[in-house]
Amino acid sequence: MRETFVATTTALLEEDPRTAVVLADISGDAFAPAQRRHPDRVINVGIREQLMAGVAGGLALTGLRPYVHSYAPFVIDRAYEQIKLDLGHQDVGAVLVSIGASYDASSEGYTHQSPGDVALLDTLEGWTVHVPGHPNEVPALLRAAARNDDRIYVRLSSQQNSRAYAATDKLQVVRQGWAGAPVVLAVGPMLDPVLAATADLDVTVAYTLTPRPLDTRGLRELVSREVVVVEPYLAGTSSRLVAAALSDVPHRGLHLGVGRAEQRRYGTPADHARWHGLDATGLRASISAFLRAGS
Repeated sequence: MRETFVATTTALLEEDPRTAVVLADISGDAFAPAQRRHPDRVINVGIREQLMAGVAGGLALTGLRPYVHSYAPFVIDRAYEQIKLDLGHQDVGAVLVSIGASYDASSEGYTHQSPGDVALLDTLEGWTVHVPGHPNEVPALLRAAARNDDRIYVRLSSQQNSRAYAATDKLQVVRQGWAGAPVVLAVGPMLDPVLAATADLDVTVAYTLTPRPLDTRGLRELVSREVVVVEPYLAGTSSRLVAAALSDVPHRGLHLGVGRAEQRRYGTPADHARWHGLDATGLRASISAFLRAGS
């Protein structure tokens, strides 16, 4: 996904004079050719992530469309106050594009992990959040972002599904269960583990790569009694929105994601998925126990 982001954004720099890229060293080498061609619109501020967000706000005020890029904990966690003030309070837009996700860079330690990034943006007004599950979903999201001035977060990951789906903000039914079957909603790269975990369960599996704004109408059309939401970031991040959408529908809900307990060890992304119960085996156990409790 990272390579797709670089290629698509480099093309946008050539095609659209509004496009700008703001970096804080991360991916600087990948954007070096574009920076030589467009030194006024490809800006590397060095290891100053708060400044990166502030510069993006200034560029947006001049009418440019800044794409801001780094690891998730650097572009969101570390620069949160500048996102709140220099983008949100000034009511200007930017496209924040992260890599690393919750634990892709597990070998780098917790400094490079951000399971709470989407939850942080949920405290702010007007953010669209895309969590693509496949590299082929990325270009359409980035190109659509160039055509508006909204505040958009694109959360890239090295974890990916086996196939791409339409880059839409609507829920997509991937596997249909019986009428009234429990619904399992997978966000971004959680789809393949969910499909594996529920292979022989009579459930409806739905997919979204745009959890914000959540397609509440689509959710209401699918859910009749039980819903499981599986997200690749902090568990329960979408629980408030799901509860509000189904406030007049008697239902049971289970929200799975990265646990709040820190894993104070390195390991691989696959290790972390297992430790958080987000591999197919862990998901199967959690979903099956939930469904048995409601039967």
